[in-house]
Amino acid sequence: MAILSKSKQLNKELTLFNIYTIATGATIASGFFLLPGLAYTQAGPAMVLSYLIAAIPVIPALFSTAELSTAMPRAGGVYFFLDRSMGPMMGTIGGLGTWLALILKTAFALVGIGAYASLYLPDVDMLPVAVGFAIFFGLINLFGARRSGFFQIVLVFGLLFLLSIFTGSGLPKINFRYFSGFFDQSTASIFSTAGLVYVSYVGLSKIASVSEEVKNPEKNIPWAMFLSLGTAIIVYVTGTFIITGLVPADVLKNNLTPVAAAAEVSMGQPGAVLMTIAAVFAFFSVANAGILSCSRYPLAMSRDHLMPRFLRKLSKNKTPMNAVILTVTIVLLVLVFFEPARIAKLAGAFQLLLFALISIAVIVMRESRLVSYDPGFKSPLYPWMQIFGIIAPCWLIFEMGLIPSLFTLGLFVMSILWYFYYSRGKVARDGAIYHIFARLGERRDEGLDTELRSILKEKGLRDQDPFDAVVASAGFIDVQEETTFDKIVSLASERLGKIFKVEANVLKNTFLEGTQIGATPVSHGAALPHLRLPGINHAEMVMVRTKLGVRVKIDRHFVGPEGANEPIHAFFFLISPEENPGQHLRILAQIASHVDDHTFLNRWLSLDNEQDLKELLLREDRYLSLTLQPGSRAGALIGTQIQNLELPHGSLIALIHRNGELIVPSGNTVLETYDRLTIIGYPEGVKLLYERYLDIY
Repeated sequence: MAILSKSKQLNKELTLFNIYTIATGATIASGFFLLPGLAYTQAGPAMVLSYLIAAIPVIPALFSTAELSTAMPRAGGVYFFLDRSMGPMMGTIGGLGTWLALILKTAFALVGIGAYASLYLPDVDMLPVAVGFAIFFGLINLFGARRSGFFQIVLVFGLLFLLSIFTGSGLPKINFRYFSGFFDQSTASIFSTAGLVYVSYVGLSKIASVSEEVKNPEKNIPWAMFLSLGTAIIVYVTGTFIITGLVPADVLKNNLTPVAAAAEVSMGQPGAVLMTIAAVFAFFSVANAGILSCSRYPLAMSRDHLMPRFLRKLSKNKTPMNAVILTVTIVLLVLVFFEPARIAKLAGAFQLLLFALISIAVIVMRESRLVSYDPGFKSPLYPWMQIFGIIAPCWLIFEMGLIPSLFTLGLFVMSILWYFYYSRGKVARDGAIYHIFARLGERRDEGLDTELRSILKEKGLRDQDPFDAVVASAGFIDVQEETTFDKIVSLASERLGKIFKVEANVLKNTFLEGTQIGATPVSHGAALPHLRLPGINHAEMVMVRTKLGVRVKIDRHFVGPEGANEPIHAFFFLISPEENPGQHLRILAQIASHVDDHTFLNRWLSLDNEQDLKELLLREDRYLSLTLQPGSRAGALIGTQIQNLELPHGSLIALIHRNGELIVPSGNTVLETYDRLTIIGYPEGVKLLYERYLDIY
């Protein structure tokens, strides 16, 4: 499994705004600026309803993609999900197929500019223009996702601004007579038209391919997807309603510039020019988002040895340089030697099939019951949402006819041949589906569990995780003399046994068994023995420092490349509720992230007291250390009972160091001169306390 070091990871520099504009920009293009004329030919005024119906089958795919992206935020999106859920052959099909389909869509977007530009430049050959812009967007992507993301923000918000002008000028001038005979077309025509325009929404899932580069993916990815879906529905339904109400039927049928035609009715020739600019913005944003997202597929597949090694190379800007260059090169070849408009429509059927496979991937991951599968967002209505997400795209593919189905089959066969003739001998792993087989007495892939645990460490804690409270309330044992691992486990088990009213020997034997089977993480001179208990409602921890170190045989399983027989100076015995395995693993992962810091062990051994050691583990933005000195701003707290303090919401005084002793305070504790307080809380509250008592932040 590809457990990535930080030097091999892409920079996390995409914000919610960035990925919202990637999804929105990849969605509002041909579906709005080209397809309404064709849709009107099939469904008449009811095409407005077709656009609304078309959004329904995409919802399960978005829910499933959001869940998988928050559990496994890795470059490659669909490829990575299918590979880790159903194995490398399905991953190859998803990766190669999606990569080629997105390349075709990107080329189609560049060519689509010509439909609007030809209104004013009928004699200009648009092919060199499309080639030039493909190279331009490739260069932007080489400078990094942040630069490309900023450019995407400019394009998309420029587009939305122009569309708001189109809406504001068009709504008052709608001719409702153009909606007469709204249901003259058959129900079958309305649904088949929904199948035609369904591809308008497929860009919403492009966020998944760049999820490795997203800041706070567990929050930002679902928000961006659903905000983009809402934006797309508003634009498509409102926009097609305005187009239908402004343009006569004989003009609108088969019109390839329907938005410009509608704008000319509401705003005259300047309106047509304005919407041509909007169309150019839209197609530019699709091309930019397309190159950004589809270049991550060869990168991800190369990491897993399914594509050549040179494609995993990162530039000094942490961009997949060779993958971007290869992607742009193939876009150029498609532009020069093929008809992208014709082929791109066929690629839509393959993307529909991928949406069905994504729903299957969620079912596989959940039913594998991997504890380390820990998505920040869980799809509602499981498994019925996924079952609908499997059936609906397959039905729409059937509605699209024979040729798109054959094209999809061709991509399938090509990907399978690539896997068997290039990749099969280079990979030795299986997907989560084998964990389902394990429950039936077959085999399992331990590497996947290890990789998912490493991803947990990268993602970090969630806001509701009580990590800082667990650290602050942890027991502490400082062992100065030579000792044994067995004795340390006994001491920790006695402390934890009193808390949970469990026999110390039971805990001791369980900790030792976990060590013997290699379930205890070890790295950089620290070990994390851990277990989960039924019937408890909170986590507790005991920290042990051994100045002389203890040698104990612990198999490496969770963090760190070190051997298993190094001297251990730090032990963190963690017990959590059995019912919340995800939180248990996240707390372990957070401790591991501290331990992995090359300065941790020296600081752990050199610090003088328990309070300093605990502050070493606390998150910097979630705690404040404050000494009550007379005459200082904090000195105003001297003589005050803790229960009378006005602390920010969620903040509490967790520890007090007083006269060489550590006190766990209560509400009745009165603060004294030179008390050193450790206050934990939410980042906003901690910042407020800094400003209130230290005037720095």
